[in-house]
Amino acid sequence: MTQLPAEIFKAYDIRGIVDKSLTAGVVRQIGHALGSLAVEQGQTAIAVGRDGRLSGPELAGALMDGICAAGCDAIDVGCVPTPVTYFAAYELGCNSCVSVTGSHNPPDYNGLKMVIGGTTLALDAIQDLRRRIESGDLKHGQGTRRNADVKTAYVDKIVADVKLARPLKIVMDCGNGVAGAVAPELFRRLGCEIVPLYCEVDGNFPNHHPDPSKPENLADVIKALQETDAEIGIAFDGDGDRLGVVTKDGEIIYPDRQLMLFAADVLSRVPGGQIIYDVKCTRLLAPWIKKHGGVPLMWNTGHALVKAKLKETGAPLAGEMSGHTFFKERWYGFDDGLYTGARLLEILSRATDVNAPLKALPNSPSTPELNIKMAEGEPFALIDKLKAQGSFAGAAEIITIDGVRVEYADGFGLARPSNTTPVVVLRFEADDAAALERIQAGFRQALTAVWPGIQLPF
Repeated sequence: MTQLPAEIFKAYDIRGIVDKSLTAGVVRQIGHALGSLAVEQGQTAIAVGRDGRLSGPELAGALMDGICAAGCDAIDVGCVPTPVTYFAAYELGCNSCVSVTGSHNPPDYNGLKMVIGGTTLALDAIQDLRRRIESGDLKHGQGTRRNADVKTAYVDKIVADVKLARPLKIVMDCGNGVAGAVAPELFRRLGCEIVPLYCEVDGNFPNHHPDPSKPENLADVIKALQETDAEIGIAFDGDGDRLGVVTKDGEIIYPDRQLMLFAADVLSRVPGGQIIYDVKCTRLLAPWIKKHGGVPLMWNTGHALVKAKLKETGAPLAGEMSGHTFFKERWYGFDDGLYTGARLLEILSRATDVNAPLKALPNSPSTPELNIKMAEGEPFALIDKLKAQGSFAGAAEIITIDGVRVEYADGFGLARPSNTTPVVVLRFEADDAAALERIQAGFRQALTAVWPGIQLPF
């Protein structure tokens, strides 16, 4: 029996600290298991890409060694954004790919996002990889390894699909992540003039953390918009599958409001289409989708879970509060921050003032994501108690598909366990400040009742 560090096998991906929980040896074994799974499913090759982290070349090499040991071929697509690796699975016809990426985690982390036979591995499928390795249930053979360049095909495909009504001047912050290897060229070819920020790929992330969901990481974009004549700002996370958006006057347009803009656009061509969004999104989204002739569907948080639902329903569009947006209409249905940015600019370029369509989107007072840090396993125990014993006065509806989301006539509160770190994620929104405070007070009471002594961040 081979023992592996169980904590690296997360809900939607594999992630750990390099040379501690995530070593080249461990990654080679995971590659062997992935290759074995692919061979069982009749797949013959897996495309492998990596982000700009310093540990990427060694770990990608170990992964490919493992894939080949199962008798499956490995296709090295190099240092590219995660969506380009996803694209490679289609472009090369292999239907399977792995992105070696730590996403927006600190520099000492790395991980794997995995697609086998067109299905993104998540939950039990990721645990099955661990069981397979530990029990020795592996195929043996000798696959071959080759290189392929899909970057040009990826950029060409988007440039052929997305048309800007007029040239735009934009601030672009790649946060020294791998988006910098592709995004500047892509957006210039779309007709944009770019004010570049940190577009050099550097796995040390010397300027700021590559996570546009945190307002402090967009400060440089806001400053550049003030100091230049650029019309709008965009930012990408560490592996390029999420997008941040900032208006000329410095307002951050969070992904659930970005989704409103995309939904209205997509529904103009796909009337009656279903639009999927996660439990963290604004309650203003469902009425907006209905108003534009669509069918809203609230779903679990997690890029792999949303992709599975998108595949199951045939919905043309889905999005998450975290910044993952999935276009099936005109694209492949995977989360792609670069393509999402292109679609955003296509819509905005039709307006004389590109900021006007964003400023006109419905909005409500809300909190950002708030986190309760707990010990491993405790967040799930807390949410189970909240579901069973929690009392919420004045609630109109309690939704428990992913945590506890309590809907009121004038707002909502959410508490859900993160599947990636041992925290409970909270979010609140209401019609006004007084309602927001009332809803938070109700949650404060309910949480302390089921978990006495809990330290709350609000």
